[in-house]
Amino acid sequence: MTKPKGLLVLVLAVLIAAGGGLWYANQVRQATDSGPVVERTSIDEQGRPLKEWTITAKAVQWEIAPGVKTEVWTYGGSVPGTAIQVTEGDHVRVKLVNRLSAPVSIHWHGYPVPAAMDGVPGISQDPIAPGQSFTYDFVAKVPGTYWYHSHVDSSNQVDRGLYGAFIVLPKQETEKVDREYTLLLDEWSAMTGGQGMSGSMPMDHGNMPMDHGGMRHDNMPMDHDQMMKIMYNIYTVNGRSGSQIAPLNVNPGERVRLRFINAGYMTHLVHLQGQPFRVTATDGRPVNPAPEVTDRVLAIGAGERYDVVFTAGSHSFAIDLHDGTPASRSVVIPVRVTGDGSSGSPAPDGKAVPVLDLATYPKGSGVQDAGTWDASYVWHLNSTFVNGEQVYTINGKTWPNTDPIPVKTGERVKVTLINDGTSDHPMHLHGHVFRVLSRNGVPLQGTDLEKDTLLVRPGETYEIGFVADNPGVWMFHCHDLHHAAAGMMSDVEYRDYHGQYPVDKSKDLR
Repeated sequence: MTKPKGLLVLVLAVLIAAGGGLWYANQVRQATDSGPVVERTSIDEQGRPLKEWTITAKAVQWEIAPGVKTEVWTYGGSVPGTAIQVTEGDHVRVKLVNRLSAPVSIHWHGYPVPAAMDGVPGISQDPIAPGQSFTYDFVAKVPGTYWYHSHVDSSNQVDRGLYGAFIVLPKQETEKVDREYTLLLDEWSAMTGGQGMSGSMPMDHGNMPMDHGGMRHDNMPMDHDQMMKIMYNIYTVNGRSGSQIAPLNVNPGERVRLRFINAGYMTHLVHLQGQPFRVTATDGRPVNPAPEVTDRVLAIGAGERYDVVFTAGSHSFAIDLHDGTPASRSVVIPVRVTGDGSSGSPAPDGKAVPVLDLATYPKGSGVQDAGTWDASYVWHLNSTFVNGEQVYTINGKTWPNTDPIPVKTGERVKVTLINDGTSDHPMHLHGHVFRVLSRNGVPLQGTDLEKDTLLVRPGETYEIGFVADNPGVWMFHCHDLHHAAAGMMSDVEYRDYHGQYPVDKSKDLR
């Protein structure tokens, strides 16, 4: 796909829980404009349940906000795409058929699939060319909230709508609920003018122009964060914005799980207005014990997931975003309690609410790993301008020239992430889960926090540790995919892994 090189005209469309095949809004729905989603259930040769889907990547027209339509790229005809829900132990087989004009893939974000199923061109597979197909095949061994997206030219393709939810239910549920909803957050760039988005195109995130003339009023280039606030002018949840957002219907006394997935590139501050809740998982990993809190916002970085459980009272409430941008005010999710006679549309509450700090939630004896590490690495995360373009660096280098992390199977590896810049960096490690050891030199004083994507904000330093338990070559990058496209990416390379796929870092896998 040729990337556009200009600044105005801009694109895209996003995610709706009302399309795509599974349970985005607690009920099965048919994929919009795609015909039936093929889903088969049988038993494989080892006696495991075999769940199969055929998903077609295709372009459709989508309305992301009232009166704002555009062509989007989809998995199965809707944004978000076909939702895939299985049970721990299921054998999963997903055939992706490409009917788009550009090559695509599927990366199973946060999921420890075998290396050959990770969906990264140049690292684990060739991109799936137009008219071709590829079948992803793995066993779902780890329950939790995950998602999938394209890893081909991903800063553009994910922005066009190529993503969906991947939910793995546990065989034995320890956090039983009566109802649940999956909520994918995203943001879009759109020229509106009252007549929708005629002829709009995706942003060129890898070579993003710096403002309406490329410069600020002081003749200095605008940085990425400044451009994001200007260019992303429509925020969505499950593919809809404003009055199109579907309400979440609950009954008094019900225990409700909300699965938040940040499929966009900006950090979103999610607030349940006045409703007590508990965070029960992050990135699919349980948070235990989890006390109830009220009026705290969740800072959800790009690619991160949070599971929240609450008990419905007798009054309806709303979920809003405290991002502080004009566009964020268009995301207000009504939570309607049966029997509550309140009327009118919910609105952002606008009050100052502190951020829930998972590093100290809940208070505990502290999580310190007394074991030794086989290797330690320090990554300084920053950005600079090169020939008038902003690049994002790891230890002063950009992909594919960043230094990889070499490991052997079974080794224990510690990485220190230091954000020396001014942007949020949600750092994502493919194929593994890591433990958060310390923040700003202080060992964690709360839960045993395990993640695959960690939001590192400006000025912060985190130590993380992981066990090399999934042989392969695995990307480790910022999941603000603009940053990855502009260089903030490296990889973890197993020295004792000999895969059949010839690794070629020169291929465009960003």
